Amino acid sequence: MKKILTAITLILIFAGLGVQAADLVIESKTQTFNEGDSKIKFNGDVKVSVGDLRVEGQKADVNMTKDQKLDTATFYDKPYAYETKKNKKREVKANILKLSLITKVVRAEGDSQSIVFEGKKPIVVINADVQEYDTKTGVMTATGAVTIMYNELETFSNKAVIKTAKNGDLQNLELIGNARVKEKNNEAFADKFFYDAGTKILTATGNTTSNATMDNGEVLTLKALRQEYSQEANTFNASGNVRVWYQDYFAQGPKISLYPDKVTKKPNEVYFVGRSSISQGMRTIYADKIRMILNPKDFHAEGNTRTVIKNIGDGGGNSDDDMSLGL
Repeated sequence: MKKILTAITLILIFAGLGVQAADLVIESKTQTFNEGDSKIKFNGDVKVSVGDLRVEGQKADVNMTKDQKLDTATFYDKPYAYETKKNKKREVKANILKLSLITKVVRAEGDSQSIVFEGKKPIVVINADVQEYDTKTGVMTATGAVTIMYNELETFSNKAVIKTAKNGDLQNLELIGNARVKEKNNEAFADKFFYDAGTKILTATGNTTSNATMDNGEVLTLKALRQEYSQEANTFNASGNVRVWYQDYFAQGPKISLYPDKVTKKPNEVYFVGRSSISQGMRTIYADKIRMILNPKDFHAEGNTRTVIKNIGDGGGNSDDDMSLGL
């Protein structure tokens, strides 16, 4: 997740539009103005430039306000917008592209795609039904089957909201609705993911599931109502009906903290707080606190511990075979 949080700040394709004033230049084969609908229409090889921003298409129109000021430029038939600065190029493609020259809002509608290139290599790709960027507030909103791809990292959600500061630095990122984050063999699911760049904490809420593949190929699965990861501390917390599966272990409790190994820096120690249990085969141990070690696999329970071993008899109800003191 850390990689995408760094790369996501590069997708603000139209950031320069709200930062400084620039002349609007429109070229095309034909231009017509209809006073009745207050529109200037452009057809054939339409090319528009606003500062470093370029938009190309075959058809466009610009609405005029009552006082004859330019309002919204709309580009039809799959236009192409791009901005190039130094070694980076940002581009947007969509069925329809709208640029509000008054509110400074850019909206891409229908099969929209944003790509950031470093040289000729695409480093960030965002696909959605609609993508909208408000250059005044620094908020980019993507809706409808939103995917974000960066190298081997991929996210999916019904909606994504990215908030940036005036200098373009990331403030926070939200993935909302059926959200998924996947990197190689690791993946996480939640109703919502929220990343705060100030605290460097990633929070997942609502029906959360994390599947992490360990070095030995085994999968650690964790489900909870809430999961939280701190980048700076490299620690992980989960709360609300927490359940953990690892090899033949199944553990559950109200709250856990997961800490990395001091040498490998990978998750290795799971601490359950509150009345919890850990099961292995037919044995279940209940305790107020449980420390679960992944490698080498081990656990320690303390505080009002109780052990239950199921089915130690034959299960047939034959009292002669059951354990007895002979009374």
